[in-house]
Amino acid sequence: MTEFETPVLDDHLHLDAENQGLDAVRDFARAGGTHLLVVNKPSWHLGVEPESGPDFRPVFEETVRLVDEAREILDGDAWPVLGVHPGLISRLVDERGFTPEAARDLMCAGIDEAADVASEGRAVALKSGRPHYDVSDAVWAASNDVIRHACERAADVGVSLQLHTEATSDLTGVAEWAADAGLAPEKVVKHYASGRLAGCTPSVMCEKDYLEAAVEAGEPFLMETDFVDDADRPGAVMGPKTVPRRVRWLLEDGHDDAVRIAHVETPEAVYGIDTRATLD
Repeated sequence: MTEFETPVLDDHLHLDAENQGLDAVRDFARAGGTHLLVVNKPSWHLGVEPESGPDFRPVFEETVRLVDEAREILDGDAWPVLGVHPGLISRLVDERGFTPEAARDLMCAGIDEAADVASEGRAVALKSGRPHYDVSDAVWAASNDVIRHACERAADVGVSLQLHTEATSDLTGVAEWAADAGLAPEKVVKHYASGRLAGCTPSVMCEKDYLEAAVEAGEPFLMETDFVDDADRPGAVMGPKTVPRRVRWLLEDGHDDAVRIAHVETPEAVYGIDTRATLD
């Protein structure tokens, strides 16, 4: 077991071999972290400007490769989350001259490629979403179409779905799309969530006030840093040591039940992963 006598999972961070990469994993492990869900970086961060679905494949394969190497460092395990960052639609429409509908179709093709990798058992979730900033009605509608498609493909493959969305405490509408697609709403995770969320499962950013709200709610939740592994933004959004440090803080305050919910019960319910059984 770990120094905390519990698994410690960061539900959403990125790794980049050209930046901290596996050193970030070592920092996480030294701080007491045991398990990671590693989300592929936005395609353009790896120099990929896609024209078709298969163009996304190198982004996904690089993430899978890094996860395989991270497993060798951790006392627990790591799993990929693969998909298309919703901000891509703005790059396609504003910089490359795509119509919103053409951008939607390309992004859905990228989701299909991610689903193919997941169907091979090499990812536990897909990644999709919609912009967290103001966009035109057409771009918003196209982005929602991508989310619906991602719900369908996650249901097809039997994996979960992580979403990047606007700041909100209510995703009941998205939960309805998931249910219509055959995907259990609790298997839809809002990344970068605050402490409370209706409709889907919150992956709570490790701000203390957010965590306090999640503990008070007593509902299923996960914990994340959204570490971006960018040399131009060292430590952003939160550093890889943050989740273990927040687990220590929660345990010192007597919140053992909340830690069990976030690091054992919710990961199993959402992703089907057993963080206890996968500890060395």
